[in-house]
Amino acid sequence: MFDLDPGKLLVIGIVALIAIPSKDLPRVLRTLGQATGRMRRMANEFQDQFMAAMREAELDDLKKQIEETNSAIMAGANLNSAFDPMAEARKQIVSAIEDGDKKSPQERLTEEPQSGVSTEGQPATDAAPQDEVNGDVEAGAAQKADK
Repeated sequence: MFDLDPGKLLVIGIVALIAIPSKDLPRVLRTLGQATGRMRRMANEFQDQFMAAMREAELDDLKKQIEETNSAIMAGANLNSAFDPMAEARKQIVSAIEDGDKKSPQERLTEEPQSGVSTEGQPATDAAPQDEVNGDVEAGAAQKADK
């Protein structure tokens, strides 16, 4: 709006010194300074109000997006049933028990442990369960005595 560069301000200052008497110059400069201060305050207030309105508009947009996302999540799945660790553990235990009931005692004995370690913490061997499965408990005991 006002394109005031330093050269134009210098020309305006020289004209003001010539046109305004020296005894009125301090009063004119004080008035000019006060007017400039008022204009700056009004510009800052306007800018602050504008920025507050922009932040409020952005917050409203964010709030709408969050509400839309929340409603989409709630409509898509029931959160209480989506993650239930106790129900999952219960299903696994029941399926393990049912799988174990379906197998004969011989099948259970011949199965290798999944980790390769027996329940006592020693490496699992196939010799002991095979002896028991085959009914050769006495033969297995005799072999152990020989060692």
